[in-house]
Parts: sequence; C-alpha cells; structure tokens
Amino acid sequence: MANIGFISLGCAKNQVDCERMMYRVQEAGHTVCAGVDGCDAVVINTCGFIDSAKAEAIDMILMTAGLKADGRVGKILVTGCLSQRYQQQIMEEMPEVDGVLGTGSYTEVVEAIDALLQGENVASFGSIDAPEEETGRIVTTPEHYAYIKIAEGCDNRCSYCVIPSLRGKYRSRPMDDVLYEARMLAESGVKELIVVAQDTCRYGTDFPEHKRLLPQLLRELCAIEKFQWVRVHYLYPDEIDDELIDVIAGEEKIVKYLDIPIQHCNDTILKLMNRRGNGEYLKKLFAKLRSRIPGLVLRTSVITGLPGEGEAEFGELCEFLKELRLERVGAFAFSPEEGTPAAQMEYTDSETAQRRAQIIEELQSAIMDVYGEAMIGKTVKVLVDGYDEEFEQFFGRTYADSPDIDGRVWIATQEAISEGDFVNITIDGLIEGDLSGYIAEEEA
Repeated sequence: MANIGFISLGCAKNQVDCERMMYRVQEAGHTVCAGVDGCDAVVINTCGFIDSAKAEAIDMILMTAGLKADGRVGKILVTGCLSQRYQQQIMEEMPEVDGVLGTGSYTEVVEAIDALLQGENVASFGSIDAPEEETGRIVTTPEHYAYIKIAEGCDNRCSYCVIPSLRGKYRSRPMDDVLYEARMLAESGVKELIVVAQDTCRYGTDFPEHKRLLPQLLRELCAIEKFQWVRVHYLYPDEIDDELIDVIAGEEKIVKYLDIPIQHCNDTILKLMNRRGNGEYLKKLFAKLRSRIPGLVLRTSVITGLPGEGEAEFGELCEFLKELRLERVGAFAFSPEEGTPAAQMEYTDSETAQRRAQIIEELQSAIMDVYGEAMIGKTVKVLVDGYDEEFEQFFGRTYADSPDIDGRVWIATQEAISEGDFVNITIDGLIEGDLSGYIAEEEA
C-alpha cells in the first residue's frame, strides 16, 4: 500500500469532491497523508473556472513537479475542472503529470492511482451528466463545521460561465442520501453545516416531480439535534420564493446570512449574460428579504468589465451598491473564457475591468466600516474557529461570517475556551476591519 497526498483548490464543492476521493483511497488500504512531501503519489484536485483559478492550479502542478524532480514525490495525478477543460493539453504540455481524471471520473481515483504506481499513464473522462455516486468522506475542515453538497452541475447557462461544460447538467442528490450524510456529520461533532451547490435554490427541480425541495430539505436539516447553525450558500435570485423565505425566517438554526450572486444590476448586461430578472427585480428582492428576515446579512458577487459595461453601466452598479448597502460584496474582473458566448462579445480591456473591481472594493470597504462601527457595544454569539499563535488570541465568527470568505472576531479572554465553542462576545473595537471583543456575562 502507498502513501497518497492530496491538494484541493477552488470552491467548497471541489473540496467535498476531494474529501470523497480521499475516503475511497483510504478504504482501498492506502495511507492518506497530511502533506505531500514523501508521498508515492499526489492528487491535485483543480479549479479551472477563471484565469486566476487556472493560474493557481498550474502553479501548484509545477510546484509539485519540482518536488517530483527532486525525488520528494512519486506520481502526479491531476483531477477536477482544469483536467476536464484541458484534457489533451495537460498531458502534452506538462510531461511531469502522470495521469488526469475528468470531473466525471472521481470514482476511479483508486484505480487510477494503482495504475500510476504500476508505471502506467492514466487519462479518463467519464460522463459529466452521470448521477452522483454516494460514498463517505474524510472531512478536511475543522471538526466543528463542514460543507454538504446537495447537487452537482448547473442548468443556468450564463453566457460568461464554463461550469455547465465542466460539471454537466444539474443533478440533485436524493434527499435521503443528503440527510444520512448530514446525520453522520452531526454525530462526528459538526455544529455548523454549510449547504452548497452551484445553485441551491434549484434543489429537487430535476426530479420527476419538478418541485423545489430546498425548503423541505432545510427543515429536515434543522431537525437534526446536534446542528446549531445551518448556513445556505449560492441562492440564484430568481428562484427565491415565499416558501423558502418563510423557512429561512422561521427556522432558528438557519443563520440569517444569504449568499446571492447577482453579477450585475444593469438590465442590458444581465440580458446579455443570460441572467434572469433585472435591476429593479433585484432591488425589490433584497428589500423583501430584509423586511421578512430580521437581522439578515446579505452577500453577493459582482463582475466588472462584462460585455456591455461602459462608464455609465459601471456607475449604475456603484449607485446600486451604495443604495442597497449589502454587508458582503466580492468584486471580480471579467475573465473572457474560451468557449463561452461572452468571450465572443465586445468587452472592456482587463486593466479597466481590474480598476473598476478595485473601486467596488473600496466602496464596499467604506460600507463595511460603517457596519463594523455599528457593532461596537453589541453582544453577539461567536463560534470559536481557532487560536492565532502570532497574535496570541482566539478568533471566531458571528452568523454574519462564512468561513474563509468573510471576517473574524478577535477574542480577548483569560478564560478557558476551545475551538468549536460558542461564546458570547461584547464587541469593543475593530482591528483592520475585523471585529474584536471580550467574553460577556450576558447572552447574545
């Protein structure tokens, strides 16, 4: 049996795929290592969504190839979106790579590793539209939180996006399978469950009944006793209906934090990007959500430099964000991806797109400063994520912060607290945009 190392890049959905591969490899008798140095084979699970993700994946492959050249690792197996997107180029242009698996071939990871260790090269690309095959996971997040992927693929066909060509059509996992996995996570000590899919709102719509089942699923997840927080990511705006709003508002365990990517607010740009709805719809939706879900924190992502965006359209986006004052905004410069309709359209130069993204970030930073200052003096419930040796302080998150995306709360305390604890913190200041505070006597 061999020592196998894993490197996972990209989104939380990709991380879950990697965790499933790790489980299969361990079940086959191999040793899954914490690092890659000294491993007989290294699996690099890549992202290939936009240029920056592709560059990160290529850099990681080259770094691992350097270890291989020094005799510090054996075989290299590349999996995930980059290998699916560039099936021939990786093997032809990167001879250090010994094998590639597409996104439809995750289940073949053990066979692929065994073949590599026997000196064979591997290239396998199964159907990207096949149903998800259930298996266990080696969870790589801290013990107190975990992601659960409820569907694979996407049917939205946004004109700038390659995801459908890399991940296939939308396929919901059967609810019984999702709930079984969720119960196992709860029993293992998970307190915060983060629900992810390319579009969680569509869960169940591909089943024969064509019914939105996310509200029902969320009720069932909240009924699992050991979960304290249930967080929902990636809600497509035009799929949010009254039933879903009622469940989010009414279920105490669902944190009042919604990630709703809008990409832009200009009607013409949204139409060119094959996004449903328009700017006025988005304004009404956010107003409706805020009115019916007290304490709601909203996250979105926007893309600057999209086809059709001139200075007027960009100005409209800025005014939209100033007016709505969303608490969390990620801004990304448009990346024209080969094979997408948007790449064939006329768009602004990359320097301008980057400059506009920077303007959005500065605008949002000012909004976040106001939000942070308004938190001073309040007592909030915080989930402790760990201890920072450099700053000699514990840190955690409020319901308004998703791990590895949003900010931290720095905790000043002499009391004995541990990673995974919930504590009540009175906020008394800001440290470079993050909240800071001390353990309070009263409840949040």
